[in-house]
Amino acid sequence: MTLLTVRDLRVGFGRDPRANEVVKGVSFTLGAGKTLAIVGESGSGKSVTALSVNRLVDFGGGRITGGSIVLERGDGSRLDMTTADEATLTHVRGRDVGMIFQEPMTSLNPVHTIGAQIEEAFRLNRGLTGEAATRAAREALERVRIPDAAQRLKYYPHQLSGGMRQRVMIAMVLASNPRLLIADEPTTALDVTVQAQIMALLAELREELGMAMIFITHDIGLVAGIADEIMVMQHGVAVEQGSLDAVLDNPQHDYTRHLLNAVPHFTFGNTVRDDGTRNGQPPIVTVDNLAVRFPVTRGLFRRRTGAVHAVDGVDFDLVPGETLAIVGESGSGKSTTARAILGLVQATRGRIDAKSGRSGRPVQMVFQDPYASLNPRLNVEGLLAEPAIAAGQRVDAKLRERMVTLLERVGLSRDALTRYPHQFSGGQRQRLCIARALMLNPDVVVLDEAVSALDVSVQARVLDLLIDLQREFGLAYLFISHDMAVVERIAHRIAVMYAGQIVEIGKAAAVLATPQHSYTRRLIAAVPAVARRRQRFTVDATQVPSLVRPVGYEPPPAQWREAGDDHRVRVEETA
Repeated sequence: MTLLTVRDLRVGFGRDPRANEVVKGVSFTLGAGKTLAIVGESGSGKSVTALSVNRLVDFGGGRITGGSIVLERGDGSRLDMTTADEATLTHVRGRDVGMIFQEPMTSLNPVHTIGAQIEEAFRLNRGLTGEAATRAAREALERVRIPDAAQRLKYYPHQLSGGMRQRVMIAMVLASNPRLLIADEPTTALDVTVQAQIMALLAELREELGMAMIFITHDIGLVAGIADEIMVMQHGVAVEQGSLDAVLDNPQHDYTRHLLNAVPHFTFGNTVRDDGTRNGQPPIVTVDNLAVRFPVTRGLFRRRTGAVHAVDGVDFDLVPGETLAIVGESGSGKSTTARAILGLVQATRGRIDAKSGRSGRPVQMVFQDPYASLNPRLNVEGLLAEPAIAAGQRVDAKLRERMVTLLERVGLSRDALTRYPHQFSGGQRQRLCIARALMLNPDVVVLDEAVSALDVSVQARVLDLLIDLQREFGLAYLFISHDMAVVERIAHRIAVMYAGQIVEIGKAAAVLATPQHSYTRRLIAAVPAVARRRQRFTVDATQVPSLVRPVGYEPPPAQWREAGDDHRVRVEETA
């Protein structure tokens, strides 16, 4: 049975939407209980297409300029969404068509509790009030596997992790049991294990409720795990569409093949880079018994009641020309470790030795969001001059020549010097951040989720650039990521962090091919891959231990065992 029929959809923006179309004649059908994946890079029109289905595009300045969107409603009637009035659309949204957005924090009201927001959904969609609404909200949280549901209802959004907040959004959608769910990049910002849990939850709800789904993503691995049909979009046009197997096994369009080739294919350590970089070289960075703790206070006089053990007993070293990847979920301590090395947070205990080699500023950093990292009021020349000025250098002809050299090395021309950040794409802005990090000729570059926000083809080009720069300048990279496929592509060695501690460290091939710690195995099992067709995502019920410890608490000394040449594993505590 056909639930949704879209024919020759056209959507434009601006004063003359017909002259500024971003969706150009898209057509597809979706059957009840089926999943259509819409894939493509930023600007392809995939999100605008999905937002047009329930006419939310109207609130973003968009206008449907042509075509039809016919939805079969729960009562059997058929409604053309392109001609429906706002009163009708208000009843359709939520009840017939639910939506989950990419960033749940911007979708949740920060001044209301989780319980109040879920209860509002039940009140509007089912007419429940009082105790009945509270009970329904608690059951919805339990349904999406949020522990201590009754207590969590009293929480505010900022008190939950990203994965928890996304589950809350799903719980709100459940208030209306929609026949169609639109999921717009719902797992992009989530860790791989949390991503797998959300995917498992969506798959279960689809089977349980019989709802159809439009799943928007740039991750082909996720598509392989959940989709029945695929539509590939480029520049507002559906360039290829068909069944999952047909598109993935025999892509016909050049752009589809380009997307598939750009995706890092996880191979369980079979394609890692040459690990002969150490060769007895002395370390450029040594971290010994590092601990970072943040005080927990309570009461009017801010009495200290404990501490968050964000990082506890971390040891590793890094040699020139080597990439050490630190992987783990949000809250595992990987970014705090990097910030401690840079002096951005104060270490509570331990030793950090970053030797000064080529320059007096041996360590530089590239952050996840390139736009937030660049001052929008400065042009590129000013941005590149910042680190040099901070180091006491003069902006002279020699420094400008270095700017031009680095810009050309990262694939940008000399005329970029007079342009501003908003005039560049996301990938180009990240290249600017890399060039700025190299201005002082550092020995070590810390890359904190530096490619996670980029489209797959842009991501692939930036990774190739980083590898080339490493070979040319002998750079050492501390590469922080939650994407195991990306880590496999760039890392020589891997350190796995869990609950503030390194639990496994060694050569990338050994850690990925023969993981020894249970947490490492869970991380690798959760990695989506094109080869895993209709992968059965599973919900990992393992709870991360609390990092809040009482005053004076010291963890017991770590016990390690050797798992091979340069491969160590923390001995796990038995229950």
